[in-house]
Amino acid sequence: MFDHERSLVQKYQGRPFALLGVDEDDDREALQKAQKKYSLNWRSWWDGDKTIATQWNATGLPTLVLIDHKGIVRWRQVGVPDDLKQLDKRIEQLVREAESEGGKQAALSRR
Repeated sequence: MFDHERSLVQKYQGRPFALLGVDEDDDREALQKAQKKYSLNWRSWWDGDKTIATQWNATGLPTLVLIDHKGIVRWRQVGVPDDLKQLDKRIEQLVREAESEGGKQAALSRR
């Protein structure tokens, strides 16, 4: 999925979107090596003691979670989606909602 994730970060650059990763490798160096080897262009955290995975109930890898601009979990899946186009549609919908809401907020603040 690295290629797809990399393309999402590029596609949504400058828009209300962030891709965050949590890595459960046994050591931090493995994460750093993977970031370089696969040219990962998003922020990742090392979760060696599984604290983050436990808090988010990540029962398998990958666990994908889409959170909207209000902090509400809108979609969750364990494992790579069978249809990445459906994932892309969900992301696009959430980005547009955030942009629309941002535009409303900006108009209200100008009053």
